[in-house]
Amino acid sequence: MARSTDSPVTYLLRDPKANKATPINCIVRFSNTRINVGTGHKVIPSHWNTKTSRVKNVVDATEKDATNNFLDGLEDAVKFIVSDLKSKRSLTVEAARERIDAYLKPEVKPAVNNDGSFLAFIDHFIETAPQRVNIESGKHINPRTVQKYNTTVRVLREFATTYKGRLDFEAINLEFYDAFTAYLTKKEGLAVNTVGKYVQALKVFLNEATAKGINTNLDYKSSRFKVLKEDADSIYLTEPELQRLYTFDLSKQPRLERVRDLFLVGCYTGLRFSDFTAIRPEHIKDGLIRMEQHKTMGKVVVPCHPIVTALLDKYSGHLPQSISNQKMNDYLKEVCQLAGMTSHEGKGITKGGVRIIRSLEKWQMVTTHTARRSFATNMYLLGVPAITIMRITGHRTEKAFMRYIKLDEEQHAKIIALHWQKQLQGTPFTIAS
Repeated sequence: MARSTDSPVTYLLRDPKANKATPINCIVRFSNTRINVGTGHKVIPSHWNTKTSRVKNVVDATEKDATNNFLDGLEDAVKFIVSDLKSKRSLTVEAARERIDAYLKPEVKPAVNNDGSFLAFIDHFIETAPQRVNIESGKHINPRTVQKYNTTVRVLREFATTYKGRLDFEAINLEFYDAFTAYLTKKEGLAVNTVGKYVQALKVFLNEATAKGINTNLDYKSSRFKVLKEDADSIYLTEPELQRLYTFDLSKQPRLERVRDLFLVGCYTGLRFSDFTAIRPEHIKDGLIRMEQHKTMGKVVVPCHPIVTALLDKYSGHLPQSISNQKMNDYLKEVCQLAGMTSHEGKGITKGGVRIIRSLEKWQMVTTHTARRSFATNMYLLGVPAITIMRITGHRTEKAFMRYIKLDEEQHAKIIALHWQKQLQGTPFTIAS
C-alpha cells in the first residue's frame, strides 16, 4: 500500500540486518518532533518491503495479511489522532503518545448490562471499536468510522435535550424515528444524505445490541425506519474532456502534472482512489492489472488502456506517490480549471427540507471519485455491458449501477439509436403487414 507523502507515519525495523524476526517500530513525525512507538508486531527483514513499509507478499510470510492490516489500521488511527489534536490546538508529544498508547493498549471495560441504558451501550460500543475486527474484511475498524459513530452519539445527546419521550431501547420506535429525522432536517437544517448517515449509524448500534441480546425491540427493522438517501448530482468527464486533460501541458507545474496523471489512471481503470494510487509493477502482467482492492479485499482484473500504459512508461512503472485525498481534490480542481472545464452544471441538494439548486462551473465539482464515475459512464456509452463494468466497479445490482452512472435523457436516446443502427446495419428495414 502506497503511503501519502504527507503521512506523519513511517514504519522501520528495529534491526533491519537481523537473521530472525525483529520488531516493527512506528515513527510519528509532526512539527519537527519524532515519536518512536512499538507496534507489538515482528517481521523477518527479508520479508520486509522498505518502499511500501509493509510485509512482502511471499509464501513464507504467513502472518503478512494480519500484520499489514494492523499497520494500515494503526497508520489511519495515528493520522486521525494528529489531525484531531491539531484541530483542537493541543498537539503535543505527551498528548499524541497518550492517544496512540490508548489505541494500542485500550482499557478493557466490563460489558454494559441489560439495564436499558441506550447511550451507555453506545459509549461502550465506540470505546471498544478500535479493538474490533471487521469479520468481512479482517481489518480493524477504520478511525473515520469511529469518528462517524462519535458524531452520531453527540447528535443523539443533543436531540435528547429536546425530545419529550425516553431515550432507551424500548423507546426506539417509529415515533422516535419521525421526531429524530424531523429534528435533524428542520432544526439542524441537514441534507437528506447526512440525515441518512446518522440513521445508518444508529442502526449499527441497534444491530449490535440486538445481537448481544441487550435489545429486543425490533421496530428499527421496519421498512418505515429507513436510511434516507437521494441521488447526488455528481458529474463525470467525457472522453473528449479526458483527452484534453491528457494533452494539457503541465510540464512547468510538476505538482499538478503528477495529480493529473494519477487521476487519469483512475479514469481509465475504474479503481477507487486507494487502489489506483497503489498500482505497482508487480500488479501488471500481459496488459492486465491484477490486484486486491483495499476496501473490499476482492480481486479485480482491469485491462490497461493505452493512456494508462503510456503513463506507466512515463514513470518507469512506478506511478507518483499519492498525496492525501483532500489535497488531491484541491489540486484536481486547479488542473480542471486551467484545462478550461468551465461549463455550468446544476447541483441539487435537499437541505433542511428545502430543495436547493446551485449553478457551478464543472471544475468546481471534480473530485478523485469523479474518475471512477467517469470510467463507468464512458464504458457504458461505448456499449460495454453493465454486468462487465460492474465486475470492476463492484456494484452488486444493475439498479444501483444505473443510479451511479450519469446520463441525461438525450444520451439515453442516442444509446437506443446506436443499438438500432447496429441491429439494422446491412438489413433492409420493413414493416410487417
